Amino acid sequence: MVCAGVCFSMWAMADAKPVPQQKADSILILKKDHLMELFAGGKVIRTYKVALGRGGLAPKEREGDGRTPEGHYTIEAKYVNQYHKALRISYPNAEDRKRAAKLGLSPGGSILIHGLPNGEGWIGAAHRLYDWTLGCVAVTDEEIDEIYKLVPLGTPVEIRP
Repeated sequence: MVCAGVCFSMWAMADAKPVPQQKADSILILKKDHLMELFAGGKVIRTYKVALGRGGLAPKEREGDGRTPEGHYTIEAKYVNQYHKALRISYPNAEDRKRAAKLGLSPGGSILIHGLPNGEGWIGAAHRLYDWTLGCVAVTDEEIDEIYKLVPLGTPVEIRP
């Protein structure tokens, strides 16, 4: 009888169709809490602990300050790079450019959500012990693999203090 139940369960699982993962329709990054949340239909579908820019928690002002920006952006590109995989955030936006111009500075660019440097994926979650990026949002390689699949181009991103 036990064999029949196990065999039936195995047969049923073999016929089961994989449940498609729900795609994110927005991203919220909470700098103070070092959290990134993926949303779908107004509900959190994934939460990740993140490392941020090594320049502190103040908003990004200029190129090279090592800070993570704050504001409203979108995911404008996805690619494989020196940080395993990455999603490029549409920084700087018009507000960022205006603020930097008032200061007579370049706002910088190339702000990413990315994994760990190639060859250093073994560090895993320990990378979150301190903020180390040049202004980006970093997760583990396993996490960026998942995020890469769940987040389509054009997804809105809000980065809060």
